[in-house]
Amino acid sequence: MADATATLHPPLFGRRSGLRRLNSGTAFGVGLATLWMSLLVFIPLGAVVWRAQKDGVASFWDAATAPEAAAAIRLTVASALIVAAINAVLGTLIAWVLVRDDFPGKRIVDAVIDLPFALPTIVAGLVLLTLYGVNSPVGVELAYTRAGVVVALLFVTLPFVVRTVQPVLHELDVEMEQAATSLGASKFTTFRRIVLPNLAPAISAGTALAFARAISEFGATVLISNNLPFKTQVASVYIFGQIEADNTVGAAAVATVLLVIALVVLLGLDLLQRWAARHA
Repeated sequence: MADATATLHPPLFGRRSGLRRLNSGTAFGVGLATLWMSLLVFIPLGAVVWRAQKDGVASFWDAATAPEAAAAIRLTVASALIVAAINAVLGTLIAWVLVRDDFPGKRIVDAVIDLPFALPTIVAGLVLLTLYGVNSPVGVELAYTRAGVVVALLFVTLPFVVRTVQPVLHELDVEMEQAATSLGASKFTTFRRIVLPNLAPAISAGTALAFARAISEFGATVLISNNLPFKTQVASVYIFGQIEADNTVGAAAVATVLLVIALVVLLGLDLLQRWAARHA
């Protein structure tokens, strides 16, 4: 009887030993992940912020609000917001077509979506400059304009929303849409009340990635923008110019401003994603 009881109810110290092993493994994983993130993200970002305010808050403010720096930041943020909004709509539409529709060349289109990931951004800038530069073969001259900057950012951020929305569309239960349609709901109502709430978290995540990539892009914009101060100069190119001029404080100050803006936007989109997930 005692043996049976021991078998049914293992000794408490055995369970505690297992918990200790589990907790030790979890602690090791968390510690390793924290170390890796610190080496790659936290320490470098902290070094940039520290360098930006090394000469004092007044010096940081002067560098961040210098007319040329402020113009570059405004252009970068405005372009990134425009690009994120366009990607949220058109990226979702492209994902919908690739998942729900069949047409000739579908696999080719699906593969081309990932081209901006594989293509070096400076090559993308050269391609766009050749296509939309002076004497454009398609008759559209966007080089050295703000519209050209937006087009370059759209090119490099194309895959983000598409690739985050596609898996969700694949897993979405089509029977729910069919049931709503059979009950008299229009296609628009079905999309708004059933499909969109399920896609909202993925759209939000893809939009956040597109914004983050757009706000930091260098290679695709440096050629097509021609780096014209107060006109087409984006923040990343401005930072590069300040480093070349040995003004590391100015470069770090603008980089810190971009970091804060990116964090605020990403946190806002994350809150929106969580809200949409709770109300899906």
